[in-house]
Amino acid sequence: MVAKIAGRAARDVPGVHSMGGGFARGMGAMRERMPGAGGKSVTSGVKVEVGEVQTAVDLEIVVEYGVSIVEVAGDVRENVIAAIERMTGLEVAEVNIAVGDVHLFDEEEEQPERRFE
Repeated sequence: MVAKIAGRAARDVPGVHSMGGGFARGMGAMRERMPGAGGKSVTSGVKVEVGEVQTAVDLEIVVEYGVSIVEVAGDVRENVIAAIERMTGLEVAEVNIAVGDVHLFDEEEEQPERRFE
């Protein structure tokens, strides 16, 4: 439950493209294509340790190209702490954030459509 809350709260932050490292994202993409396997995992890129009154969260995120990684990481940390504390009553002892990748736009997205006349 705490991992789902943390994953959802992290994804809600502008500048976060996706969660998880390269391998986790690859497995998630395969899972999405398989019939009956379910959609995206909310807990991809999220690890939590939950005690009786405290929790610790480790996140691996992919940020959009051009955003301030420091600002996005700070916003993720604040959003995750607020969501977990509000929804569970647990004290968040730490939120560790690793930026696993930067999402670049595809070449097709970067270049305007060319018209030949």
